[in-house]
Amino acid sequence: MLLTVREAATRLGVSYSTLKQWIFKGSVRTTRTDGGHHRIAETEVDRLLARQGALPAARRAGADDHGVLVSISGRNQLRGVIDEVRMEGLLAQVRLRVGNQTLTAVITRDAVSALKLKRGSPAIAIIKSTEVMIATEAEPAPPRRRKGS
Repeated sequence: MLLTVREAATRLGVSYSTLKQWIFKGSVRTTRTDGGHHRIAETEVDRLLARQGALPAARRAGADDHGVLVSISGRNQLRGVIDEVRMEGLLAQVRLRVGNQTLTAVITRDAVSALKLKRGSPAIAIIKSTEVMIATEAEPAPPRRRKGS
């Protein structure tokens, strides 16, 4: 899917003019419409988020202003961009786009507020479990032969 420069800037957490400067410098790959407008592929936005580390510079240092750690020992981490946040009552449903896949998590409404989660924001899903299942699609069963054939 192709995004406008404004949509891509929102997902990247930068201003429209900053993204336009990156485009003119050649740091961002774009496609041009017949009218000459730049469009940016979602995969390009994902590449830029990965290059940024998907975290604001202030958080990379190891702790934020409140002394909360921002490093974690869990290794099952999926970086993505928030597609949707739905809140109802005490809970919220958060959809995270990771590449061309979507992961859905149900968390508290307070957590959404504390993390300042909103559509287009970079986020990390951390999966912690003692059991992980892996599956494949079943192969179709061979056709059955009729008796007497």
